[in-house]
Amino acid sequence: MGRGRASGVLASALAAAVSLVAVSASHAAQPPEHSAPWPGLGSGANQQEIGESLKLGPELHRNVSAADMLRERRVLDAALRKLAPAKKGVVEAFVIAIALDSDPVFAREAREAGKVLGRRYNAANRTLVLAGPDGRSDGLPKGSISALFVSLAHIAEVMNEGEDVLVLYSTSHGVPQGLTYHYGDTGYGLLSPERFKSELEALGMRRRILMLSACYSGIFVEPLASPDTAILTASYESRTSFGCAAENDWTFFGDALINRALRQPVSLDEASAAAHRDIASWEAKSRLPASLPQTRIGEGVASWLAALEARMPQTATEPVGRPAVGE
Repeated sequence: MGRGRASGVLASALAAAVSLVAVSASHAAQPPEHSAPWPGLGSGANQQEIGESLKLGPELHRNVSAADMLRERRVLDAALRKLAPAKKGVVEAFVIAIALDSDPVFAREAREAGKVLGRRYNAANRTLVLAGPDGRSDGLPKGSISALFVSLAHIAEVMNEGEDVLVLYSTSHGVPQGLTYHYGDTGYGLLSPERFKSELEALGMRRRILMLSACYSGIFVEPLASPDTAILTASYESRTSFGCAAENDWTFFGDALINRALRQPVSLDEASAAAHRDIASWEAKSRLPASLPQTRIGEGVASWLAALEARMPQTATEPVGRPAVGE
């Protein structure tokens, strides 16, 4: 049989097979077609292509074994199953504290932030910490963009939409395009304001307190601002923040806001103001350029935040770990 005739017969056979499969699966979901090229992150991509690709929040994992993937997913699933569902008619908080970078300072900060925020907002059984090992603690689900989104989707299923509150503390390095995800030599990614906003809105998470500790984190303020959003960032959109050396226990922002201000029985805006004062003092003492942390509290926040803060403990707890700046 000639090559041309063989190809024609094979093509006819494949077409018939595809037709039969299409008929038998006519009511099944069809796979999406390829309608766009590979993201413009490789050589030859121009800056506009790269910028548009970064807005979509890319995440890359390489050289991760199948066994490690399964083990990590089981750890995350077990942690999600432990979260208590919300009660109807009561404003309750769901807390996520996430370290998006494997430098151990971020894991230490996220772990303690989960404790502080869980206590403050009466959410000890509705608190999830996503952080890698920090030299002292292991066994937690690792922080990543995909782990964050899976966790948000799960919480959206067990919280009461329009009633309960997402309280999120994220700590990592940052770049002018967003928060960076970097886990050793195996995980890389970027969480952009555009992607974060779209996921929160798609999940119906309208009431939210967002605290972002990273350089350039002020870039999130305008896109995520809303009447029911309180957003606090470690820096202005064009400024760096400080204290993220791997050996530290706290970043400047984490130490000032979480380790000191939010341990006190004061309102969120009072805690924010106190943290801003401490950070400015530490930066001046260390002769560092001002990071200019940002706070934006929507006009509708007070209506539900009052219910949360009415139940917060009226006794303060003591700061832990080494201070970000020596006293």
